[in-house]
Amino acid sequence: MKLDWPPPHFLVRWGRQARAAWLSWWHVILIGAEILWLAALPSSYRRGPQRTAVLTHLVQATLPQVNSFLVLSALVSLVLIRIVVATASSYGLSQYALEVLVRTLVLELIPLYAAMYVALRYALPGAQDLRRHLAGQLREGQEVEHQDLLRSELLPRALGAGLSVMMLAGLSGVIALVLTYINVYGLSPWGLTDYTRGVGSVFTPAVSLIFALKTLFFSLAVAIVPFAASAQRDVQGRFSRRSDISEFARLLSVILIVEVISLVGNYY
Repeated sequence: MKLDWPPPHFLVRWGRQARAAWLSWWHVILIGAEILWLAALPSSYRRGPQRTAVLTHLVQATLPQVNSFLVLSALVSLVLIRIVVATASSYGLSQYALEVLVRTLVLELIPLYAAMYVALRYALPGAQDLRRHLAGQLREGQEVEHQDLLRSELLPRALGAGLSVMMLAGLSGVIALVLTYINVYGLSPWGLTDYTRGVGSVFTPAVSLIFALKTLFFSLAVAIVPFAASAQRDVQGRFSRRSDISEFARLLSVILIVEVISLVGNYY
């Protein structure tokens, strides 16, 4: 039996692409581990330029996004609440409306679109800006030390993105709960007992733990994946521009994995 050698070109190309993808993900994992390690060290927050950089990026990642996101979140939540309440009333299932709203809005949708909002407004554009900055330094012959890159560039941006996701998810969750109460019970305080009982029946210890872990891992994904990938050199040893779509797809794949795992934990 005669074997063709060398292998067909498509196999060679596929093998190279698979190897490049594996190395790229491995680089993201390593850089992410280093960022998490630095984030746990008190020395990363000492007075001076390091603390200034961290505080600056915390403000830049959170403050410009708060107003627009909360308004958008309130509008989307209000529309979904009205749809669910009206549909439940028309079928005589009003007693289930509160549980459906809490599960769909607070547990599932709000953390997801908080992560996507911060990713699109801050993390992905910030990663491209950082990559352009590193490419400019390389052209000028200014080689950046790995530890300096981690401490002065990657860590502050990652902390800012992670905190922004958690803060926006928390604030919009509170707004969604308030809007849900108003739409179900009106402005009367007499529904507060039934409302707290209904919300408490959804937020069992297991569900609360899964919700907290999901929000945490969403924030870690948005904080680490774009910025870790921005610090990876290409095959020529440069920081050439990467496609926004490919970087978004990389982050989206991680977020979807976390979402699927949380769904399995909540409902199976």
